[in-house]
Amino acid sequence: MSSASPAAEVAILRHRLKSLTREMGLALLHTARSPILAEARDFVTGLYDARGRMLEQTEYIPVLAFAVQPALQDLIETFGDDVGPGDVFLHNDVFRGGNQLADVCVFRPVFAQGRLIAWAAVKGHQADIGGAVGGGYNPRATEVWQEGLRIPPVRVVRRGRRLRDVWDLILANIRHPVVAEDLEAAMGACVVGERGMRRIVERMGLPAYLETVEALMDATERRMRAAIREFPPGRYVGEAPVGAGVEERGHLLWIRCQVEVGDGELLIRYDGTSAQTEGFLNAPASASLSAAVLTLLMILAPDIPHNEGMLRPLRIRLPEGTILAARPPAATGFGNTLTGAHADALFKAFFQARPDRVTAGWNRMLAVVLAGRDPRSGGAPYVDILFNALKGGSGAMEGCDGYDHIGLINCAGGILAQDPEMFERAVPHRLERHEYAPGTAGRGRWRGGRGVVTRIRFGAPVDRVVVFGDGLAEETRAFGLAGGQPGSRNHLFLDLPDGRRLRPRSLDLLEGLPEGTVLCQVAGGGGGFGSVANEDK
Repeated sequence: MSSASPAAEVAILRHRLKSLTREMGLALLHTARSPILAEARDFVTGLYDARGRMLEQTEYIPVLAFAVQPALQDLIETFGDDVGPGDVFLHNDVFRGGNQLADVCVFRPVFAQGRLIAWAAVKGHQADIGGAVGGGYNPRATEVWQEGLRIPPVRVVRRGRRLRDVWDLILANIRHPVVAEDLEAAMGACVVGERGMRRIVERMGLPAYLETVEALMDATERRMRAAIREFPPGRYVGEAPVGAGVEERGHLLWIRCQVEVGDGELLIRYDGTSAQTEGFLNAPASASLSAAVLTLLMILAPDIPHNEGMLRPLRIRLPEGTILAARPPAATGFGNTLTGAHADALFKAFFQARPDRVTAGWNRMLAVVLAGRDPRSGGAPYVDILFNALKGGSGAMEGCDGYDHIGLINCAGGILAQDPEMFERAVPHRLERHEYAPGTAGRGRWRGGRGVVTRIRFGAPVDRVVVFGDGLAEETRAFGLAGGQPGSRNHLFLDLPDGRRLRPRSLDLLEGLPEGTVLCQVAGGGGGFGSVANEDK
C-alpha cells in the first residue's frame, strides 16, 4: 500500500481500472478476425467484483455495456461457489440478463490469495449465432428460437482445460468459423484483464484494495447524486414513435416515459409504452436498462466513473409485456435498435427540466446486413453489417452543431466506419460512393449533423440482404428542439441489372440478389437546435 492519501488512492485505482479495460480492448482489436469487432469495434470490455458489481468499463459501443452486469449476476446465481481459477463462461440468453443473442458475453473469474476477487468480461457482437437466418438478424422471427442459439450461463473452460464437448456443441449451431476465432480473441482479452487485476491487488494488498473499491463506489455515488441535483425537482414526460414495421402493421408504436427528479435521486417509469409485438420488434429488459443508463449519462454526467456507485441513485421501472421488457418467448433481435426511440423520449422529458443539457434528435437506425459466399476465396461464407452506410448525423444542442456521420445513439459514436479498402477485401463488392449527403442536416441556430450517401455494387450474387430499422418512416425523422428543424429521413433502394428498382420495407429480408445489383442508402441527418431565424449565416 502506498503512502498516498485515501482520496488519491481512490483516484489512482479508478485510472488503473480504466486503463486495464482499455488494454483489454486493444488486445481484442488486434486479435479479432471479423470486421464487426476488429474494425467497427462492436464490443465492450469490463471488470466486475466478486459479487458482480461494476468496477469499470470501456464502452466501445455503449448499449452493450450496461447489459453485462445482469448477465454476470445470472451466472453467479447459477454457479455459486462452483467457480475456479482458469474457468471461462459464455452467456447470451436474453431472458436471463442478455441484451441480444448475437452479443455474446465471455467471463473469466479472477482469483488472488485463493479468493475470488473479480471478473473480467468481454461482450461482443458475433458474425452469426445460428437461428433461421444467418448473420444474427431475422426480421421474420416471431419467437426467440427463430433468432439464434440461446446460451444460458455455461462453462466452456474448467481450470484452464477446454471442455471440448460443450465448445463443439455451441459451435456446431453456428455457421461461420470466424465466430470461434472471435470468441478465442475475447477469451484472450479476459486473460489480459485477469493478469492486470492480479497486479493491482499485489501492489495494493488485498485488504487495502477491497477498502478502496468501496470508497470508489461511494465517491461515484456522491457525484451522481450531485449531478441529479443540478436538475430542478419535478415530473417530466416524454414520448417517441417507433416506425419499424409500420408498413405491415399500419400504425406506430410508442415509447413513453415519466421522469421524476428528487433530491439526488431519479425515478423513470415507462407506463403507456406499447405492448410487445408478435415480431422481433421487442427488447429484453436488460437492453432497455442499458439504453436508459447510457442516455442518462449523456444528459447527467458524461465524465463520471463507470462503476456500481453511479447506478445507486437510479430507479428504472419497465412494465413487463411491453416492447421494452418483452416476456418470453418473444423475438427480441430489434432490442438494441429501440435505443433510438428510447433516447428520444428521455431527451424530450429532460428538455423540460434543462434545455441546455440535451440534444435534438439523432438519425434513427436503418441497417443493412449482406450475407453470401465469396468466390475469390473458394466460396467462403461472409457476413457484413454495412456500418459505413448507417451512420447518420447527431442532434445539435445549445451552443454546438451536431456531429456528422457519427452513427447511432446506442453507439454514441463508438462504432467506426469500416475502411473502404478493407471492406472490398472482406467482401466481393465495390464501394462506389461514400460521402456526406447535402441537405440532410436539420437547420437551426445550431444545425444537426449531416448524414451520408453510400453506393455499393455487388461483385457476386448475394444470398441475403437483411434490412431492419425505423428510419424510413416520416414520423421518425430526427426531431428539432427549441425551434430547430428536423433532419432528413433515411432512404434505401436496390437497382437490379434488369432495370428494376426494389425499395425494401423497414423490416425486410431479400434473397438471391444477382451480381451487378447496386445498393444505395442515404443515412439521414440530425435535428437542429434553436430558431432558424437566429441561424448562423
